Amino acid sequence: MQSLVDGARAVVVGAAGGIGAAVVERLARDDRIGRVEAWARRPLEPAGKVRTDGVDVTDEASIEAAAARLEEGPLDLVLVTTGVLHDDAGLRPEKSWRQLDAGALARSYTINAIGPALVAKHLLPRLRRDHKAVFGALSARVGSIEDNRIGGWYAYRASKAALNQILRTLAIELARRRPAAVCVGLHPGTTDTALSAPFQANVPEGKLFTPAFVAERLLAVVDDLDASASGGLYAWDGARIPF
Repeated sequence: MQSLVDGARAVVVGAAGGIGAAVVERLARDDRIGRVEAWARRPLEPAGKVRTDGVDVTDEASIEAAAARLEEGPLDLVLVTTGVLHDDAGLRPEKSWRQLDAGALARSYTINAIGPALVAKHLLPRLRRDHKAVFGALSARVGSIEDNRIGGWYAYRASKAALNQILRTLAIELARRRPAAVCVGLHPGTTDTALSAPFQANVPEGKLFTPAFVAERLLAVVDDLDASASGGLYAWDGARIPF
C-alpha cells in the first residue's frame, strides 16, 4: 500500500469471510501496514500485527463498542467486506417478482447497505486528515442500475444499489472534512467463496477468482485511486462501473 503513510492502520470488517480473511492476510504481509484490526462476528485469533474484535454489522452497538476500543490515532484504511446473497434461513436470489418477500428484502438491505453505512458512521471520523485515507465497501456489478439488462436478484441488486448511493453520499460529505480521503464501492468479481458457491457452474472459465487474487487486486485498486475517484464504484481490474 504505497499511497498510504508508512505504518498505516487498517480495519477490515467481515474478516472471517473468504475475501475479508484474504485481505487481512495480505495486509499483514505488507511492511507498510503497522496494524490490522480484524472485525468479525465469530471469534478470531490475533496474530502478529493483527488484532481482532467481535462485530456484527446488523448491531450498531457492537460497531460502536469496537470503534471505542480502537487505540487512539487515525485510521488509514477501512474495508467492509460483509455481504449476503443467500443464507440458511431461506434467503435466495429471486428469479421473478412472484418471489419477492418483505423479510428477505429487509435482511438484504440490513446487511448489504445499512451495515456498511453504520460502520462509516463510527469510523469515518477516525480517518486520517493530513494524508490519503480510504473507506471502501464490497459492492457488486449487479447493483448497477444502468448495467442491469437481465433482471432478477431483486433484493441483492437493490441493496447493492442502495449501498452505492450511500457511498456516493458519504464521499460528498467526506470531501468537505478530509479532502484527500477516498470513499468507494468495490466489485470483486465472482470469487470462490460461500456466497457464490451455488452459482459457480455458470461462471465462464477463468472468471472464478480465488480470494487471495481478489484481495491482491482490490488493494491494488484502492492504492491507485485518489480523491478524484471518491464516490465511484470500481471493479477488481480498476475499471469504473456506472451506477
